[in-house]
Amino acid sequence: MEVRVSCARNVRLIARLDIKGPNLIKGIHLEGLRVIGSPQEHALKYYLQGADELIYMDCVASLYGRNHLSDIISLAARDIFVPMTVGGGIRSVDDATQILRAGADKVAVNTAALANPSLISSIAKRFGSQCMVLSVEAKQVGPGCWEAYTDNGRERTGKDVVEWVSEAVALGAGEILLTSVDREGTRKGFDVPLIRAVSSAVSVPIIASGGMGQPGDMLDVVVNGGADAIAMADILHYNRASLSEVRETALRAGINVREYAQS
Repeated sequence: MEVRVSCARNVRLIARLDIKGPNLIKGIHLEGLRVIGSPQEHALKYYLQGADELIYMDCVASLYGRNHLSDIISLAARDIFVPMTVGGGIRSVDDATQILRAGADKVAVNTAALANPSLISSIAKRFGSQCMVLSVEAKQVGPGCWEAYTDNGRERTGKDVVEWVSEAVALGAGEILLTSVDREGTRKGFDVPLIRAVSSAVSVPIIASGGMGQPGDMLDVVVNGGADAIAMADILHYNRASLSEVRETALRAGINVREYAQS
């Protein structure tokens, strides 16, 4: 199957913020979480650096049965004026409504969608497909084969990632947040074959997440993986590169990203 090439259209640069309680955290393979600092301070910094979007993920929502980010999102919405996607613990249309009322623009659903795929259709019908982001935690289980996981990459589902994404898009998912658990936090670059397998199977935008170690890592996943957006966490949190450096790398390579002049 022919791989889509995203170079001809704008590729979004997205800052990802994983949240535990009141703190911004970061782990490796979605485990071993370390506190980074204040979500609001980092989100504002990335916004001022020109992030096209922000993604907030509640890492412990599954423990509590609901998303606890409403206050954090409400605070962010006062000062940040780019789209915000919020995920973790969203199990119903009512949960989605609460997060959107707090200031989010999109909701990301993983565990609840696997348990009840009709939730995808319900959210898409209520708020539009562009609002319904399917979050996928993928682990490689064989050559060219990945399984969808839940609970920060701990729980197996038995679902093939490509088959699951195709099913979810048919149900109304308008975007895919595709996280490689194998690469997440490792700084070894994106799982390009994973991204390519999914981007080749569906026509909705794919956000590649997990593994970005240097600005140049985005080139392979965009050109050869067909990613429409890249999510960055570790590389930004530890100041190993700024959004402006990532943007300049993309522009030099002929990849269209939004030009942004810091004031």
